[in-house]
Amino acid sequence: MRILGGISRRRQSKSAAAARPLGAAGKLALLSETDIFRDLGPRDMAEIERMTAMTTCRRGKVFYTPGETGEVLFVLKQGRVNLFRINPDGKKLVLASVDAGTVFGEMSLVGQGMHDTFAEASEECTLCVMSRSDVEHLLVNKPQVALRFLELLANRLSEVETRLETVAFKSVPARLAAEILHRAEGALDGRVDGVSHQDLADAVGSYRETVTRILNEFRRDGLIDLERLSIAIKDAPGLKALAES
Repeated sequence: MRILGGISRRRQSKSAAAARPLGAAGKLALLSETDIFRDLGPRDMAEIERMTAMTTCRRGKVFYTPGETGEVLFVLKQGRVNLFRINPDGKKLVLASVDAGTVFGEMSLVGQGMHDTFAEASEECTLCVMSRSDVEHLLVNKPQVALRFLELLANRLSEVETRLETVAFKSVPARLAAEILHRAEGALDGRVDGVSHQDLADAVGSYRETVTRILNEFRRDGLIDLERLSIAIKDAPGLKALAES
């Protein structure tokens, strides 16, 4: 499968200068931390290390586009990826914002699909890439990996259902408050860094102008402070109440 940017299982083309491959030791360490491989021993992990390619993509890099041939599974180790579609009017709709530790890709045998979907690094990302044949080999020969895939897919389905419910029944301010809180999870200082108003608009299915207006209302109400590409949460309980409204 050709991945935009020149990532290949066997080599990287010269056009992929922005992608920096990791050493074997670093790749093995990152793979060992992936949930779907957590039941495997050192020998099995060494085999997986040999059958995968791992690389980094800079922020804003679209590394998967509709119409790609073949099937590939991605394991996101660091950063964040947006999976999105573009409607006939050119509006971008983010279907999912994928966090580190997530598996995704065009892999029908494990219930994954990327039909009409783009994948973009919304932060600098470290990605592991596996081919269909390699995943089939794992599922057939390592049933514990197959069980972890089933767990992952069940969780993914639940997330999709929650997202659809949010888009269908909640207002844009409620969706925006929930998105800010989600992006701030794990941040000790309660900040959301490296995110633009357009990023947030794409994530909540709205327009940049609408999101900018609502963010200014949040700031006026003392819920947040705004800086360039940064949001500081000042009243988390207030945001949470709005997100649940």
